[in-house]
Amino acid sequence: MSITSPPRRQARSRQAILRACLELCQEVGFGHTTMDGIARRAGVGKQTIYRWWPSKAAVVMEAINEQAENAISMPDSGDIVADLRSQMRSVVAFLAGDMAETVAGVIGAAQTDPALATALHEIAVEPHIARSHKRLEAARRQGQIRADTDLDAIVELLFSPLYFRLLLRAEPVSEAQVDATLDICFTGLRPEQPRPTNNA
Repeated sequence: MSITSPPRRQARSRQAILRACLELCQEVGFGHTTMDGIARRAGVGKQTIYRWWPSKAAVVMEAINEQAENAISMPDSGDIVADLRSQMRSVVAFLAGDMAETVAGVIGAAQTDPALATALHEIAVEPHIARSHKRLEAARRQGQIRADTDLDAIVELLFSPLYFRLLLRAEPVSEAQVDATLDICFTGLRPEQPRPTNNA
Protein backbone atom coordinates (compact mmCIF):
# COMPACT_ATOMS: atom_id res chain seq x y z
CA MET A 1 0.00 0.00 0.00
CA SER A 2 1.31 3.43 -0.97
CA ILE A 3 1.18 6.13 1.69
CA THR A 4 1.51 9.75 0.55
CA SER A 5 3.09 12.11 3.08
CA PRO A 6 1.07 15.16 4.21
CA PRO A 7 3.43 17.67 2.51
CA ARG A 8 3.12 15.81 -0.79
CA ARG A 9 -0.66 15.62 -0.45
CA GLN A 10 -0.76 19.35 0.25
CA ALA A 11 1.44 20.10 -2.76
CA ARG A 12 -0.78 17.96 -5.00
CA SER A 13 -3.93 19.62 -3.66
CA ARG A 14 -2.46 23.07 -4.13
CA GLN A 15 -1.52 22.35 -7.75
CA ALA A 16 -4.96 20.84 -8.39
CA ILE A 17 -6.59 24.00 -7.04
CA LEU A 18 -4.46 26.33 -9.16
CA ARG A 19 -5.04 24.19 -12.26
CA ALA A 20 -8.80 24.06 -11.63
CA CYS A 21 -8.88 27.82 -11.13
CA LEU A 22 -7.22 28.52 -14.48
CA GLU A 23 -9.38 25.98 -16.30
CA LEU A 24 -12.55 27.58 -14.99
CA CYS A 25 -11.36 31.11 -15.77
CA GLN A 26 -10.62 30.04 -19.33
CA GLU A 27 -13.96 28.24 -19.67
CA VAL A 28 -16.40 30.64 -18.00
CA GLY A 29 -14.38 33.77 -17.22
CA PHE A 30 -13.24 35.24 -13.92
CA GLY A 31 -16.66 36.61 -13.02
CA HIS A 32 -18.35 33.21 -13.21
CA THR A 33 -15.54 31.31 -11.51
CA THR A 34 -16.42 30.55 -7.88
CA MET A 35 -14.67 29.02 -4.91
CA ASP A 36 -17.27 26.24 -4.93
CA GLY A 37 -16.54 25.56 -8.57
CA ILE A 38 -12.79 25.52 -8.00
CA ALA A 39 -13.20 23.14 -5.06
CA ARG A 40 -15.39 20.76 -7.07
CA ARG A 41 -13.04 20.79 -10.05
CA ALA A 42 -9.97 20.26 -7.85
CA GLY A 43 -11.62 17.56 -5.73
CA VAL A 44 -10.99 19.36 -2.44
CA GLY A 45 -13.10 20.99 0.25
CA LYS A 46 -13.67 24.74 0.00
CA GLN A 47 -12.15 25.13 3.46
CA THR A 48 -8.88 23.78 2.04
CA ILE A 49 -8.75 26.64 -0.44
CA TYR A 50 -9.48 29.23 2.23
CA ARG A 51 -6.73 27.78 4.38
CA TRP A 52 -4.18 28.88 1.75
CA TRP A 53 -5.84 31.86 0.05
CA PRO A 54 -8.12 34.58 1.46
CA SER A 55 -10.16 35.05 -1.71
CA LYS A 56 -10.87 33.85 -5.23
CA ALA A 57 -8.84 36.81 -6.50
CA ALA A 58 -5.76 35.63 -4.60
CA VAL A 59 -6.11 32.11 -6.03
CA VAL A 60 -6.44 33.44 -9.57
CA MET A 61 -3.45 35.76 -9.26
CA GLU A 62 -1.20 33.05 -7.82
CA ALA A 63 -2.29 30.67 -10.59
CA ILE A 64 -1.47 33.26 -13.25
CA ASN A 65 1.85 34.10 -11.60
CA GLU A 66 2.91 30.46 -11.66
CA GLN A 67 2.20 30.31 -15.38
CA ALA A 68 4.07 33.58 -15.90
CA GLU A 69 7.22 32.53 -14.02
CA ASN A 70 9.52 32.89 -17.05
CA ALA A 71 7.86 36.11 -18.17
CA ILE A 72 8.34 37.87 -14.84
CA SER A 73 12.02 37.02 -14.31
CA MET A 74 14.53 39.77 -15.09
CA PRO A 75 17.94 38.70 -16.45
CA ASP A 76 21.15 40.60 -15.73
CA SER A 77 23.78 40.14 -18.43
CA GLY A 78 25.28 43.58 -17.92
CA ASP A 79 23.53 44.97 -21.02
CA ILE A 80 20.29 46.71 -20.01
CA VAL A 81 18.81 46.84 -23.52
CA ALA A 82 19.51 43.15 -24.16
CA ASP A 83 18.03 42.22 -20.77
CA LEU A 84 14.89 44.30 -21.31
CA ARG A 85 14.48 42.82 -24.79
CA SER A 86 14.76 39.28 -23.40
CA GLN A 87 12.32 39.96 -20.57
CA MET A 88 9.80 41.80 -22.74
CA ARG A 89 9.86 39.04 -25.34
CA SER A 90 9.07 36.56 -22.56
CA VAL A 91 6.09 38.73 -21.63
CA VAL A 92 5.00 38.74 -25.28
CA ALA A 93 5.19 34.94 -25.43
CA PHE A 94 3.06 34.71 -22.30
CA LEU A 95 0.46 37.26 -23.43
CA ALA A 96 0.21 35.69 -26.87
CA GLY A 97 -0.32 32.18 -25.49
CA ASP A 98 -3.17 30.25 -23.87
CA MET A 99 -3.32 32.66 -20.93
CA ALA A 100 -4.11 35.76 -23.01
CA GLU A 101 -7.89 35.64 -22.53
CA THR A 102 -7.60 34.91 -18.82
CA VAL A 103 -5.11 37.72 -18.17
CA ALA A 104 -7.18 40.22 -20.17
CA GLY A 105 -10.34 39.11 -18.37
CA VAL A 106 -8.74 39.44 -14.94
CA ILE A 107 -7.40 42.93 -15.70
CA GLY A 108 -10.81 43.96 -16.97
CA ALA A 109 -12.62 42.52 -13.96
CA ALA A 110 -10.19 44.28 -11.60
CA GLN A 111 -11.62 47.63 -12.68
CA THR A 112 -14.83 46.90 -10.76
CA ASP A 113 -13.62 44.33 -8.21
CA PRO A 114 -11.59 45.96 -5.39
CA ALA A 115 -10.37 42.62 -4.00
CA LEU A 116 -9.10 41.53 -7.39
CA ALA A 117 -7.52 44.93 -8.02
CA THR A 118 -5.65 44.66 -4.72
CA ALA A 119 -4.50 41.11 -5.45
CA LEU A 120 -3.43 42.09 -8.96
CA HIS A 121 -1.39 44.98 -7.63
CA GLU A 122 0.19 43.13 -4.70
CA ILE A 123 0.87 39.77 -6.39
CA ALA A 124 1.69 40.82 -9.95
CA VAL A 125 2.27 44.53 -10.46
CA GLU A 126 4.35 45.54 -7.42
CA PRO A 127 6.84 42.62 -7.64
CA HIS A 128 7.33 43.21 -11.37
CA ILE A 129 7.96 46.92 -10.82
CA ALA A 130 10.40 46.11 -8.00
CA ARG A 131 12.39 43.69 -10.18
CA SER A 132 12.45 46.18 -13.04
CA HIS A 133 13.55 49.00 -10.73
CA LYS A 134 16.40 46.91 -9.34
CA ARG A 135 17.72 46.10 -12.82
CA LEU A 136 17.28 49.67 -14.08
CA GLU A 137 18.96 51.08 -10.96
CA ALA A 138 21.98 48.85 -11.65
CA ALA A 139 22.04 50.12 -15.25
CA ARG A 140 21.88 53.69 -13.98
CA ARG A 141 24.85 53.12 -11.66
CA GLN A 142 26.78 51.64 -14.60
CA GLY A 143 26.07 54.68 -16.74
CA GLN A 144 23.89 52.80 -19.24
CA ILE A 145 20.94 55.15 -18.67
CA ARG A 146 20.81 58.79 -17.61
CA ALA A 147 21.34 59.56 -13.94
CA ASP A 148 18.16 61.68 -13.79
CA THR A 149 15.96 59.01 -15.35
CA ASP A 150 12.55 58.41 -13.73
CA LEU A 151 12.49 54.61 -13.32
CA ASP A 152 8.70 54.47 -12.91
CA ALA A 153 8.33 56.29 -16.22
CA ILE A 154 10.64 53.81 -17.96
CA VAL A 155 8.67 50.81 -16.71
CA GLU A 156 5.39 52.39 -17.83
CA LEU A 157 6.83 53.40 -21.21
CA LEU A 158 8.16 49.91 -21.93
CA PHE A 159 5.37 47.66 -20.70
CA SER A 160 2.18 49.69 -21.14
CA PRO A 161 2.16 49.20 -24.95
CA LEU A 162 2.02 45.42 -24.49
CA TYR A 163 -1.04 45.60 -22.25
CA PHE A 164 -2.63 48.26 -24.48
CA ARG A 165 -2.62 45.75 -27.33
CA LEU A 166 -3.70 42.88 -25.10
CA LEU A 167 -6.74 44.74 -23.79
CA LEU A 168 -7.83 46.76 -26.82
CA ARG A 169 -6.86 44.10 -29.39
CA ALA A 170 -5.90 46.69 -31.98
CA GLU A 171 -3.00 44.45 -33.00
CA PRO A 172 -1.42 41.35 -31.48
CA VAL A 173 1.52 41.73 -29.11
CA SER A 174 4.73 40.84 -30.92
CA GLU A 175 8.51 40.81 -30.70
CA ALA A 176 8.56 43.52 -33.38
CA GLN A 177 6.57 45.72 -31.00
CA VAL A 178 9.20 45.10 -28.30
CA ASP A 179 12.01 46.09 -30.67
CA ALA A 180 10.18 49.25 -31.75
CA THR A 181 9.43 50.26 -28.16
CA LEU A 182 13.05 49.77 -27.07
CA ASP A 183 14.28 51.72 -30.07
CA ILE A 184 12.02 54.66 -29.24
CA CYS A 185 12.95 54.51 -25.56
CA PHE A 186 16.71 54.30 -25.99
CA THR A 187 17.18 56.14 -29.30
CA GLY A 188 14.44 58.72 -29.07
CA LEU A 189 12.03 60.30 -31.52
CA ARG A 190 14.32 62.92 -32.99
CA PRO A 191 15.37 62.26 -36.57
CA GLU A 192 19.00 61.40 -37.07
CA GLN A 193 20.98 64.49 -37.88
CA PRO A 194 23.03 64.35 -41.10
CA ARG A 195 26.73 64.19 -40.53
CA PRO A 196 28.64 67.30 -41.59
CA THR A 197 30.57 66.83 -44.80
CA ASN A 198 34.22 67.76 -45.01
CA ASN A 199 34.75 69.71 -48.21
CA ALA A 200 38.28 70.63 -47.42
